[in-house]
Amino acid sequence: MDGRININVSAVDYDKTSKALTHQLTLLEEMVHGQEDFVMTDSEFAFGWHFFVVSVNKDLVQKLVDLMGNDFEKLKGKGIEKKFLSWLTKNIEGKSPRFKLAIKEEMESSKYGIF
Repeated sequence: MDGRININVSAVDYDKTSKALTHQLTLLEEMVHGQEDFVMTDSEFAFGWHFFVVSVNKDLVQKLVDLMGNDFEKLKGKGIEKKFLSWLTKNIEGKSPRFKLAIKEEMESSKYGIF
């Protein structure tokens, strides 16, 4: 598996959300012996929200799939990317105030033409 999963993040508190995401993804890297498998952009602030992108190496996600096995398949969502978003959201809820995660490519090709 090559490439990256780009995740759009919308958050009311950039510091807490970015730290929670960094902490969770660093733990994941340690679990599967990955290194430098994700990057995060700087925040842009608009409408009371911070917007930024987290880019995760698909190899890291595949290692999580292999590690979790059937438990990964039980996660909400269609396909590996959506299931990974469910896993990530579940693991940072409560550690960050209001936030939303979405696959960047899906938002850009939205049928509503908003993005």
